[in-house]
Amino acid sequence: MPKMKTRKCAAKRFRTTKSGKFKRAKAFGAHLLSGKSPKRRRGFRKSALIGASDQRRVKAMLPYS
Repeated sequence: MPKMKTRKCAAKRFRTTKSGKFKRAKAFGAHLLSGKSPKRRRGFRKSALIGASDQRRVKAMLPYS
């Protein structure tokens, strides 16, 4: 049986945690930052976990994670 291909777009966006969940970077923190509060800007630096509804979809895109 041939190897399954990884979706490279998903591989660049998601990382696997030790428990098998997926981490992602937060959006809206790249530009137009002067209109956002410092507290909000600090929050963009932290990573977030993807929701339970998207878990199965991301797992299909990353078969070897």
